Amino acid sequence: MAKVFPYGGPVPRRAGSPAPGAGGWARFFMALAVRSTMRIVIVGSGRVGLRTARALADGGQDVVLVEPDAERAERARNDGFAVVEGDGSLESVLREAGIEDADALGALTGDLNDNFAACMIAHQYGCRTVMRIDEDYREDIYREYADEVDEVIYPERLGAIVAKNALVGGDIHAIADVAQELQLVELRVTEASPIRGYTLSELELPAEARLLAYGKADGSIDLPDPDETLELGDTLVVLTAFDRLGDVRNLVVGEPGAAAVGGA
Repeated sequence: MAKVFPYGGPVPRRAGSPAPGAGGWARFFMALAVRSTMRIVIVGSGRVGLRTARALADGGQDVVLVEPDAERAERARNDGFAVVEGDGSLESVLREAGIEDADALGALTGDLNDNFAACMIAHQYGCRTVMRIDEDYREDIYREYADEVDEVIYPERLGAIVAKNALVGGDIHAIADVAQELQLVELRVTEASPIRGYTLSELELPAEARLLAYGKADGSIDLPDPDETLELGDTLVVLTAFDRLGDVRNLVVGEPGAAAVGGA
């Protein structure tokens, strides 16, 4: 096992899995940070689009919705949103929505072709692009589209993460699916954890995992300090390949067959 620390080296990506596009990883984590007010165009005001718009508006972002269905458009207006009625896969409609001045576009309809067309138009205007794709599409379809946009999201998979966390509880929580075979998880050090008492500099995660953030039990989560000692209740945020999640859990939470800590 290689010693793992977040300050250098590539973010892990499984062989054959799609690359996240130009600046993809940096953009993904920048999106998690606090940003100044952005102008964002959301194509589709169905369940996913409208909830996303609400979350963005609550965070102080400037949101415009594009929706061809009159009933859905009216519902969004009643929620206080600016809405352009029309086909979001058409450049003329996106221009009416202000794509020329937008920072990002989220194509969140249930139609993959419309979503892709909207993202390609937005890309021409220098926008960050996020595209919805449903879980039932084959992986080769995912690969074809994922290389052309900044981020791909799966609403069903994100919903499943929330449900799983609620049902399982305990000391490991999924935060997000980052790509086809990568997951961001939050883990808590327990009484049974084999890493208790070691410093972060001594921590060895599986080769396809990276420690991204760390927090003391009584503090906030921040960038890891290599001199910090891992103690009961401390939190680690780890990016890991799905098939190594069990190994990471065994190491941090403490399960039978836990991986070793501290290299020879």
